[in-house]
Amino acid sequence: MMPPDLQRKLGLFPLTNIVIANMIGAGIFTTSGLLIADLVDPILMIVLWIAGGFIAFCGAIAYGRLGAAFPQAGGEYVFLSNLYHPLLGFLSGWTSFVVGFSAPIAASSIGFSEYLNRAFPFLFQWTFLADDSLVPARTFAVLVIILFTAIHMRGIDTGARVQNYLTVLKVGLIVVLILGGLSFGDGDYGHLSDHGEFSFGFGGWKTIGLSLMWIMFAYSGWNASTYVGAEVRNPEKILPRSLLVGTAIVILLYVGLNVTFIYALSPGEMSGVISVGGLAMGALFGSSMETLSSVLISFALFSSLSAFIILGPRVYYAMARDGVFFKSVAYVHPKYEVPTRSIALQGVIAAVMVLSGTFDQILTFMGFSLGIFPLFAVFGVFRLKGRVENGRMSVPGRFAPAFYVLISLSILILAYLERPLESSIALGTVVVGVPLYYLLKQRSNGPKTT
Repeated sequence: MMPPDLQRKLGLFPLTNIVIANMIGAGIFTTSGLLIADLVDPILMIVLWIAGGFIAFCGAIAYGRLGAAFPQAGGEYVFLSNLYHPLLGFLSGWTSFVVGFSAPIAASSIGFSEYLNRAFPFLFQWTFLADDSLVPARTFAVLVIILFTAIHMRGIDTGARVQNYLTVLKVGLIVVLILGGLSFGDGDYGHLSDHGEFSFGFGGWKTIGLSLMWIMFAYSGWNASTYVGAEVRNPEKILPRSLLVGTAIVILLYVGLNVTFIYALSPGEMSGVISVGGLAMGALFGSSMETLSSVLISFALFSSLSAFIILGPRVYYAMARDGVFFKSVAYVHPKYEVPTRSIALQGVIAAVMVLSGTFDQILTFMGFSLGIFPLFAVFGVFRLKGRVENGRMSVPGRFAPAFYVLISLSILILAYLERPLESSIALGTVVVGVPLYYLLKQRSNGPKTT
């Protein structure tokens, strides 16, 4: 008996929620303190957050075209396999398998632990396994991964409902933090002019490139709904709308949240702090609000972690169905109608990352890895047939992908020059996939383009 296919059940609201939830996660709540340590200028940091949002929006325009053209599960894997070659599609899926989803899940779970530690440090002081809080922090992170992996193995309907509630709560929390902090908090807009000397020489541009790469990690997810294309009703209309609406909402929230952080804290106070949201609320309203907001933010990170757990397994499922990944990963549970083995495998990989890497290592490695294949996919818009008029693409349709490709490539080059070790490891991960592709291909009847 053949296993069932994925069913088209998702409409615009849950699909937009998946985009928003996938974008708003560990990045916005953890990177601003790291960014200001290098940039030393709050205005420059806000400008880069706006620039990153515009880059993501251009990417969303391009992915809207691609998602409408290929409304299937798998995202970049499907796009690249059809537009270029199955090998390139496999490499994108392989990178997603190792890094693209498992690493953000790990980062979100670590972010949860950081905020929970700020709120309740006594929870992290049991030391019968270690001399510091590292073991309990990682234990909490792994338990969260196990919990949400189990939830999403129960079906897309259950998972989507949980996702909707978490996303609405998270967006509401951010709006309250922004409006409450700027309206009633004890902050100072003078922090905007409190900055060090930033050099715009070559070294400074490398720092900007690395900073934008981290910011683009925070915006990653603007392409999220394309990964569940096979489960979307009327994908030609709903997919592009979900990408554009979700990305636009997140840009507004990110800029507002960073203005709130800077209003609350001087650059020196934020510098290097991972749980910057809790610290900012404490500065604006006192220690009790720091505890409360840290708890709320830690649980808000559940939403992005949950979204990644939904999306990643659909990539592995699509690869396995095409014969270029382990066949068992294509298994769809006959009752829950989701790729349960794929979901479980991703949870295991994410848990291993939590246990073996620091937040900074995961962030840098992940940021570079996530920037590679969207470049090829966005450029693929120019290869789409039936998307031109009178032999030429319209100006908006041509500008957005061209701008995205040019700027994103520049970011990767600058980031590589600034952090060659982590970037080389990311490239090495991609290269390892080449012999694996041909090995898996030999064991099957060969990949089938969809």
